[in-house]
Amino acid sequence: MEQIKTLQQAIQYFADAENCRKFMVFVRWPDGVPRCPYCGATKLTWLAKAKVYRCYGDHKKQKFSLKTGTVFEDSPIGLEKWLPAVWLLVNCKNGISSYELSRSIGVTQKTAWFMLHRIRVAMQSESFLKMGGDEGGPVEIDETFIGGKPKNMHIRKRAERYKNGGPTDKPAVMGILERKTRQVRTKLIPNVRRDVLQAEILNHVAPGSFVFTDAHSGYRKLKELDFVHETVSHMNEYVRGSVHTNGIENFWSLLKRTLNGTYVAVEPFSSQQVCGRASMVLRHI
Repeated sequence: MEQIKTLQQAIQYFADAENCRKFMVFVRWPDGVPRCPYCGATKLTWLAKAKVYRCYGDHKKQKFSLKTGTVFEDSPIGLEKWLPAVWLLVNCKNGISSYELSRSIGVTQKTAWFMLHRIRVAMQSESFLKMGGDEGGPVEIDETFIGGKPKNMHIRKRAERYKNGGPTDKPAVMGILERKTRQVRTKLIPNVRRDVLQAEILNHVAPGSFVFTDAHSGYRKLKELDFVHETVSHMNEYVRGSVHTNGIENFWSLLKRTLNGTYVAVEPFSSQQVCGRASMVLRHI
C-alpha cells in the first residue's frame, strides 16, 4: 500500500471506492485473500454496484460488506469518510475535536462525535502478549493523575483536594512503555498502592525484563518478582546511563497537552479511550 502523508492525499485517495476496498482488504486480510466473516470461505464474488461480497457458503447471511465485523459496522457513513477520520485522529498529536472533524470531512458534529468514540475504542489494543523480554527490550513504568490544575482552583477547594499532599479525587493512570517497539499500554487504576501497581506489572510485563521506574515506593521489591529493576530518583537525577523514565513521561506530556488543548475536560469513564488514542499516536512520531 502506498503511504499517505498528508490530509489532502488521504481525502483524494479514499474518495475512490476501489481504493477504499483495496485498503480494507489489505488491513483485514494481509495475504490479499478476502474471507467470509461467517464461515471463513474464500470463494467470494465482489458485487461492485452494491459494494458487498457474496459468499456461496450454506448460511443465512451470504452477503457482507467490508465494514462487517469492524467498528464501522451498522453505520450508514461510507468508508470515504471513515478512513480519512481515522487518518486524522491517528496523525494529530494533540487529538482532534468532534467540531474540527465535522468541518474537515463534511458531517454533523453529532456524527463526528459518534465516529471518534468508535475509532478510539478500536485503538485500545488488547494484546495477550506481554511486554519486555528478549524481543521487547527495556520497559519504563510510571503513573500519573488526570484532572484540573491546582493553580486554577479556588483556594478552599485546592486545600481540600490536596490536604494529604496529593489529589484525592483525580483518576490515576498507569503507563507501561516498551522502548524497542514504542508501544504504550495504559490502564485506569483505583489507586497507586503497591499491590495494585505490581499486579498490573505482572499482567503486562514478561518475567526477567529490564524495568525502569522512578523512586515511588509502590515499585519496591520488583526484583523479588523476577524483574531486573532499576530506579532513578528525580530528587537527584533524571538520567543515569540507560536508566530513566523519560519515554513514558514524554507520553504523559503528550496526553496532558491533548486533554488541556483539545478535549478540555474528560470524565473518568472516557479517560481510557483518550489514553488509548495517545498510545497509538506515540508509535507514529
